[in-house]
Amino acid sequence: MKTLKKQRRIQILAVAAVALALSTALIGYAMRDGINFFRAPAQVMADPPPPTETFRLGGLVEEGSIVRGQGETVTFRVTDGGASIPVAFTGVLPDLFSEGQGMIGTGKLVDGVFQAREILAKHDETYMPKEVMDALKEQGVYKQPTN
Repeated sequence: MKTLKKQRRIQILAVAAVALALSTALIGYAMRDGINFFRAPAQVMADPPPPTETFRLGGLVEEGSIVRGQGETVTFRVTDGGASIPVAFTGVLPDLFSEGQGMIGTGKLVDGVFQAREILAKHDETYMPKEVMDALKEQGVYKQPTN
């Protein structure tokens, strides 16, 4: 026959295990929308994500692709040298956003158009996000910035 002390110890361990499992499940559930993977345009074209997946798209803004003044939405194309993805963004673009410059956007791919909810641009003449630099190097179009 088990003693009362052993039985109480087993109950406490069982409650602790259930609490740990529950907290792990809640943390995983809370983080499901907080993790956004980076993808280059060539990766998106090779393996398009589902329309429900939020991810980060980065590359260079194609020359001559920015269309402004057609309502509140600004459209442009992002390239990594291997592929080009159309982007639609409603909102105010960063001051340093321009053609031929690096950018990263967060959003979803809907019907072949990346619907961005956030656009980040470089913050000086020489900076480029590591993910964008790696994607451009992989495609062979990366150019070292000159000071």
